[in-house]
Amino acid sequence: MPSYKNAYEVGEDMRKRVVDDRQSLMRRETEAWLVEQCRRTIEKERAWKLDYRSPEAFQKSCDPYRKKWMHTLGEFAFKADFDVQYEPFFENDHSSARWVYITLAEGLQARFVLALPKKRSGRLPLVIAQHGISSSPENVFGCVSSTLYHNYGNALLKAGFAVIAPSNITEAHPRARLQRLCLLLGKTIAGLEVSKIRRIIDFAVNLPEIDPERIGMWGISLGGFYTMFTTPVEPRIKTGVICAFFNHRYAKMAVSSQYSFLDADEEHIWIPGWFSGGFSDAELLAMICPRPVQIQQGRADGIGWWPLQHEEFQLARKYYEKLNITDRIKYADHQGGHEILVDEGISFLKKWLCN
Repeated sequence: MPSYKNAYEVGEDMRKRVVDDRQSLMRRETEAWLVEQCRRTIEKERAWKLDYRSPEAFQKSCDPYRKKWMHTLGEFAFKADFDVQYEPFFENDHSSARWVYITLAEGLQARFVLALPKKRSGRLPLVIAQHGISSSPENVFGCVSSTLYHNYGNALLKAGFAVIAPSNITEAHPRARLQRLCLLLGKTIAGLEVSKIRRIIDFAVNLPEIDPERIGMWGISLGGFYTMFTTPVEPRIKTGVICAFFNHRYAKMAVSSQYSFLDADEEHIWIPGWFSGGFSDAELLAMICPRPVQIQQGRADGIGWWPLQHEEFQLARKYYEKLNITDRIKYADHQGGHEILVDEGISFLKKWLCN
């Protein structure tokens, strides 16, 4: 009950205190109710009906969910021709790289680095190396100092892979503005950039240096986000390495904590209908299955709490267990933080793209 019987007979301080108390209760009550709705919704909707008779049957049974995921992100259609432009990027003893610009639509281009080892015979396996937030392809190839990337782009080149490093818009506030505009179209910035990556693959598979049957994707942080979001809907990606993004999605998005997006200024990360489709991270890996996937995750990484990440991974692993293909899913656990595990990633990609 309010601390007065007649609002006209009390002072302004009393009225303000009562209004503030009411607002506080309403905010907490509404948030608690919505958090519970998020939990109930994702638990209900993630109970997918899948066919475990064979890897092929399983993959086919994921198709309706795959289509729903792309619809949730919002797919963008781009023009058929590429209108390609090139600029130099770097050259060293073992490899060379150049910037490639392809036209997506009138007034819109995709920009990415194409890097090739100098010593090569025949068509090469390709890795799409996706940088994270506040970064660029320069980080991927060690052109700028970074304690996170460990120059994994050049390590891939030395290991005999071709590398494509897409350039994405990475600052949070510009991404928020673009997200608002995409939402007006019933789409998301994630859908825009997933569509862009798929168009880059359209370009890559026609290059004489690239083996279109041996394509992988490996990204860190926001790049892990795009690896985990793109691979389910892009069958030409044969294996993925998801670094520093995989999470217990309900806890990461809907529960207030020191690592939750709910308490962060990251508007671009919010996707309408994410939970109503049952798309937790385990289900995104289900849509990758039976293709191989590696999760790289440091226990000291502040993006999540590692016991919850392990819990989510066990749910993802069950899809592979039921198909007797657990050698295709790996959790590269380590005591470090938000960083690439170069040797583990290259070993995994070699196993599945080079043998």
